Amino acid sequence: MTPLAAEVNENLAQISNYLVYSSMAVYTLAFLAHIAEWIFGSRSKVGRTAAALTGTKAAAAGAPAVQVRGKGGTAVLDKPKVVTRSTNGTRDVPDGPGAAGGTVNGDLYGRIAISLTTLAFVIEAAGVVSRATSVQRAPWGNMYEFSLTFSTVAVGAYLILLALKKNVRWMGLILVTTVLLDLGIATTWLYTASDQLVPALHSYWLWIHVSTAIICGAVFYIGASGTLLYLFRDSYETKLASGGTPGRFATSVMERLPSAATLDKFSYRINAAFFPLWTFTIVAGAIWAGDAWGRYWGWDPKEVWSFVTWVAYATYLHARATAGWKGRKAAYLALFAFACWIWNYYGVNILLNGKHSYAGV
Repeated sequence: MTPLAAEVNENLAQISNYLVYSSMAVYTLAFLAHIAEWIFGSRSKVGRTAAALTGTKAAAAGAPAVQVRGKGGTAVLDKPKVVTRSTNGTRDVPDGPGAAGGTVNGDLYGRIAISLTTLAFVIEAAGVVSRATSVQRAPWGNMYEFSLTFSTVAVGAYLILLALKKNVRWMGLILVTTVLLDLGIATTWLYTASDQLVPALHSYWLWIHVSTAIICGAVFYIGASGTLLYLFRDSYETKLASGGTPGRFATSVMERLPSAATLDKFSYRINAAFFPLWTFTIVAGAIWAGDAWGRYWGWDPKEVWSFVTWVAYATYLHARATAGWKGRKAAYLALFAFACWIWNYYGVNILLNGKHSYAGV
């Protein structure tokens, strides 16, 4: 337990601020590198999905073609490395080249972007550690600190998936963009000077309960990103399968992504893997409430919306495991569940009053 009278190390607090702003600068460079990756990497292989769904129509889309002979004759088809059966089981669709850069130049800029993202992550993590050291406590006592740690964990999870050779490079541009938005909001509107906590937060449960909430939120964000892109990619594949012709820009973007089935499976596995940890987060919060306030549950706004978020994710997982609710319907539930988490963070902390009102803004 941190002593209430501990002084704030202003030098370390200032260093933390410098590190956070430095990380934002590097994230901006990573953002530009990802833009370059998409621009220079989108000029080839853009007809891969069209080739798989419509045969010779892919040639008009500019796909590198090979001749494939079978019972139906010769078809123009780009060789896909990954073929995934979609959730409705009616079509086999290859992943787009999003994780591979698309071209040599695209891949080069993508690797530069990942290197810059890694550097920014290290700088931001150092900023979080400096903030914690300046007050000798967990660095998530207010919304500013929570936001810093949240974005750090989100980027860390992304880099771990990359290190595990998972096909997630398609997420780089989205991740860096939202991290910059998160840090911009944190430093502009949520900033709170480094200080000690209110008495109720001086507990080892701060390390347990809030840290798991941050981890769950960061990973749920990654799952929500995959779900949102699944909806766009599924619409794209459906249009191609029905004989439609998407615009050039839509084709260029959608062919940079994995197939709809891959995105759907990715998001489901992410959400399912961390749902038990969210359950533990709520239980840990109830135990802490019993120690701090003498009651385990009091229908405080934060408690209510944490439970609503739990119910939403539980409904999604149940629906996703039920044959009639796979695909888009389940995806809408997943996005609603994450929207509940976002509301629980921003809306409840800023707009509603309760025992959890530690926003610091």
